[in-house]
Amino acid sequence: MPVLTSPRGKVEVVRCRRTESQDIYCIKNLIRKFTQKLFGRLNIIYLLEKANLAITLHNDKEEIMAQATFLDYPNWNVAKEDDWVSVFRELDSDIPCTPLNTLFMHLFVAVDEYSVDCCKEIILTVFKAVPELHFIFLIVPSYMSLGSTLVTVFDQVGNVPCLTHSEDFAVHVCHRHNHYPQLHIRKARVEDHDDLMPVFMHYDTTVLKETYGEYFLAELIEAQDEENHAVVCEVEGLAVGFMSVCSRVNTELLHACFDLGPFHGLCFPHPDDVLESPQELNVQGSQDAKLRSGSQSSQKTIEEPQEPVAPEATESTQEKITGEAAFEEPLPAAQNGTIIETEDVEKHNHVSPVLDHHVSSGTSVSISLPEEHSHFRPIYKGASAAFCIQLFCIEEKYEARSLDFMDFVFSLFPGKNFCIISVPHLTPEFVLIQNFVKMVPFPDCTLNQELYVFHRAGLLKSINIRLATLSDTPGVENLVSTLMLKRSILEDLTQYNKARRDPDGTPLQAFVAEVAEQIVGIAVIRNEMDIEFIRSHYNIEDFIYFGHHQREEHGHLCHFVLNPIFRHYTKFFLKEILRLGYKSCLYYPVYPRGMEGKFQNPYAHSLTSALHYLVPVRPRRQIVYPLEKLGINAPSKAVSKEEVGSYALNHTNRKLTLEPKITVSAKIVVVGASSVGISFLETLVFCSHLKFDNLILISTHGLPGKNLLGAEQRKFLATDHCFNDKDYALMSLCSWVNVVVGRMTGIDRAAKHVVLSKGEIVLYDHLILCTGQQYQVPCPAGADISQHPTNREVANGSKRRYTGKVPCNHFTLNDEEDCCKALTWIRNNSITTEGNVIVYGNTIDTYTTMETLLNIGVKGSCIFLVQPPPTSTVTCINNYSVESAVEDSLKAAGVTIYRDAILAQWNDGLNPDPIHSASFTTPTKPFRLQCSMFFSFCEKNVDYETFKALNDACLVYDGRLVIDTSFHTNDTAIRAAGSLTKFSNRYYANDWTHSNFNSKEIGFQLAAAMLNLFDPSLEPVTEPPADLDRLIPMYKGAKIQGGILPGSYHYLHIAKPAIPCPLAILMAQPNFGLEIVTGSAENGTYFRIHINKYNMVETITCLSKEPFPVSNYIRLFGQHEQLLNNLCARYNDNLIPDLYSYFTEPWCMALFHDRFIDLRKELHQILASKEEEDLPSIEQLVHQIENGEINLTEKPRTYLKRVFQDTIYKPLVERSILNYLQYNHYHLPMYAWPGII
Repeated sequence: MPVLTSPRGKVEVVRCRRTESQDIYCIKNLIRKFTQKLFGRLNIIYLLEKANLAITLHNDKEEIMAQATFLDYPNWNVAKEDDWVSVFRELDSDIPCTPLNTLFMHLFVAVDEYSVDCCKEIILTVFKAVPELHFIFLIVPSYMSLGSTLVTVFDQVGNVPCLTHSEDFAVHVCHRHNHYPQLHIRKARVEDHDDLMPVFMHYDTTVLKETYGEYFLAELIEAQDEENHAVVCEVEGLAVGFMSVCSRVNTELLHACFDLGPFHGLCFPHPDDVLESPQELNVQGSQDAKLRSGSQSSQKTIEEPQEPVAPEATESTQEKITGEAAFEEPLPAAQNGTIIETEDVEKHNHVSPVLDHHVSSGTSVSISLPEEHSHFRPIYKGASAAFCIQLFCIEEKYEARSLDFMDFVFSLFPGKNFCIISVPHLTPEFVLIQNFVKMVPFPDCTLNQELYVFHRAGLLKSINIRLATLSDTPGVENLVSTLMLKRSILEDLTQYNKARRDPDGTPLQAFVAEVAEQIVGIAVIRNEMDIEFIRSHYNIEDFIYFGHHQREEHGHLCHFVLNPIFRHYTKFFLKEILRLGYKSCLYYPVYPRGMEGKFQNPYAHSLTSALHYLVPVRPRRQIVYPLEKLGINAPSKAVSKEEVGSYALNHTNRKLTLEPKITVSAKIVVVGASSVGISFLETLVFCSHLKFDNLILISTHGLPGKNLLGAEQRKFLATDHCFNDKDYALMSLCSWVNVVVGRMTGIDRAAKHVVLSKGEIVLYDHLILCTGQQYQVPCPAGADISQHPTNREVANGSKRRYTGKVPCNHFTLNDEEDCCKALTWIRNNSITTEGNVIVYGNTIDTYTTMETLLNIGVKGSCIFLVQPPPTSTVTCINNYSVESAVEDSLKAAGVTIYRDAILAQWNDGLNPDPIHSASFTTPTKPFRLQCSMFFSFCEKNVDYETFKALNDACLVYDGRLVIDTSFHTNDTAIRAAGSLTKFSNRYYANDWTHSNFNSKEIGFQLAAAMLNLFDPSLEPVTEPPADLDRLIPMYKGAKIQGGILPGSYHYLHIAKPAIPCPLAILMAQPNFGLEIVTGSAENGTYFRIHINKYNMVETITCLSKEPFPVSNYIRLFGQHEQLLNNLCARYNDNLIPDLYSYFTEPWCMALFHDRFIDLRKELHQILASKEEEDLPSIEQLVHQIENGEINLTEKPRTYLKRVFQDTIYKPLVERSILNYLQYNHYHLPMYAWPGII
């Protein structure tokens, strides 16, 4: 870390970081009158909102020493934001400034004693952070001197006039070469060996020595010839970096492992190239090829300066070239020669993952591995056009200049157009490969390296972004000629050239990227007209201060296309769009795919290859408003409207254009699309500062959320309310996660791969098992009922596994696909008009399935509910009132109910496919039922194939997969969570498993435990004390179940995590608390709230004939009854006849607001803080009263209330609440605040 020394000899150890909002107060304190004269009177918050780069320098005590802010246009209004280049080039022709290589300093403040060193350190940091940057301009009034600090780094180049008033301003410039110059590159010499070895010795060179021998470096330098070269970068005559390159590339291996179509297979074009399959005219085949290449383009590639990699980590040989990919650019990039003339490209070219969502006829990013092998792959006959980097290493201090090597090494191979490098996928992304394009591997690729490609033309710095003109149309047509949505792009370009507006009048802007007079990119944006909806439905305020952005500064990204050669200029393109378009924010929605593979929504537009340079924005939980009851106090329609199609939102702004992400290339494989697995993936995906390149989900049916049952309100299965179809659409996990459709049948722990059902393998670095438990096919006991056996004489087959063929009319429903198949069977086989349906089981899913059957038209007299003997004293509903109402509804519908029945035989022991009859034994006499359809909801268990895979892999299994408190199995690379698992016996907590907790919270905690491995911004986790490790974690989220029960009852049960216990026993306990019940279950108006002894809401049970706002009621869990408007007192005074109506009153809307929890935390912080020096905080007073340190003559509550009223705490709390209501008034207009009365 840098060390600063003041003139008086004081020493400070400092480090640089991005400026944060909490720095603003300290920045203001560092502003002097001289600062205001140099930079003007500035609104610091506004300036930081619009800054492209803001750097803060702090010491080891986190005290701010200096801060500087940089933008991509000049201050003092000396030139227009979108037209400053010509003004500054006229000042000095020797300064070739462009938007790519120039920034402007808009503010600099520092602690006076260290100001000079602080200034130099910040300037050095900026040049390191932005490798393309060559000039930093500083503009000050011409009558002002720069002072003793800035004059040390800036030189005056001339004066410019102000645009708005007659005043001249002096222009000063800071050159890169004075602070962080470009490196001198030359051929390596033997005498460089001694300079380079200290650089290599910073890393483990064991692999290098094993591969190349003890003297690998000297031998590489000496072995140079026409095919092998070694180059070094030197500083002041000292070699500080090394690169070994070779022109021998195993292109056959590359073609077998990677989709290299966008770069013409890294070969020169040849007349015999086979670029299309013989049946290429088949449109579906073409689309499938596009989907294949796009399906794994679901990662993102954004720069982050990393620590230098060990040399062996970047070793690249012809025999070791592979990897997982993050390539998303859709444009042709096969070049012949060094000029940028795009060849006609094959039709299987890459498309954006966003496009896949629009055109897929199946799961948009699902990879059906068996079918994948039959997909056509181009054959390239031309000579190799690539050379490879075999070895690369550079001193950390100069790592940001790694790209300086490329110009020289390309000159060594004038006949080659591509440079490639392969690295192990666990290698942190270093600066050099941030400029390369990461290639997409084929699904059957099992090599463990990543492949990166760089084209010679990518070295060109003459890229120019400008507004499109009519004359650009032919160039754009050529650029997008192979894209599926080229018509939409060209139509929008034509509309822009014709009217500058959409047909609905919304302003439209089109930008092109141009290199060497050729169009290499196009982007189309429009003003974002739904910004109120976006603000109220998405957490964009995680990234911006909304109030500092004008309405017209929000832009909607419609199209973004960029030749993949210039992929590393994507963020520059976005930055220029913001500058030239006078925008500060851009938004891009990703709509869920259509069921039929067509464009599913009229608002969905073209692909965007910029998706992975944007950040995904978390959706906000919405209040379900009683609009009729609120009347004129309801939110505006822009806030309360339901969007035609829910979409996932992606975003960027000025602050993010130079903000790098940390790339995580580790292969994280999740097995099972359960709620736990989805929650885990969601948490990783929405870490906006991290970029996970290799998230893989293995699932039998791909990602959930396909809405297969359409508008059907009844879904067969109960729900835990963790995720619904809308939630899946708002996440768009398919944009970030590779999905492999298949079933896990084996785990090879030594080779670290998962084996799928048809022999395919998926490599992993971290394996996450979240398969959960499923309903299994019951195994008939085999008893002959003609002998009149009873249950006592029959062995219960519930613990045995059924090994025969599953009958075609037998259904176990575990997910939406199973339900869809059952519904199709019912409709195709006329089950609604004839035939008996047996529902076997005693879980809540048996009731929701029966309600669905009744609802779709199956006669109640044809439905038989057969319940096996209970395995627990706790029923699935555990509420006598609800159970009685449901049972009465079943009897009224004509459903026959059998209890304590064990399945004896199908078809009297004959061939069970299909099932025509089912026999059962009971405690008294057996019975036989005719059967056209059999639903089984016996106890859930771990799937046999999953169990066998775990057992064969020697993972400890004791009824369930054994884990510790950190989710680890006995293999440190394998973690597991959810109902598949149990805690190790050493915790003595066999009654507690993950099944007792909220699945979404379990997934979040699992992700949090994993993030400590990848996120350097988190504090290192210390190992817990040995005694503490014996305690299992207790999660606090509510355990929820709900569904529609027979009688069309809408059911919801919310409870704290607990070991199941009959309700009657719980209520008999002396510390049970208070039960509040309104309505009756029979009438469908039942609402029950249990308030525990601490006056907190612990349980909520609802049974209603009418739908109710489930998400609102979930927010009530864990709240104090006084927050619910003194619920207990009002109930005791008979003021609450109906809780359903009570919770639609305007006063409670804030309780349902997603940011109410933040308000509670803020108020708690106020009461816990010491606001007055001579008085303790309210929290300290409470502790003093508890400890008997204060002798009170009044009740403690009265005393605390009086102290609160008489001190500063009351106005602070009131101000905080009013600020909350005012800031969120668009969601909470039913509340008044000062200023509107």
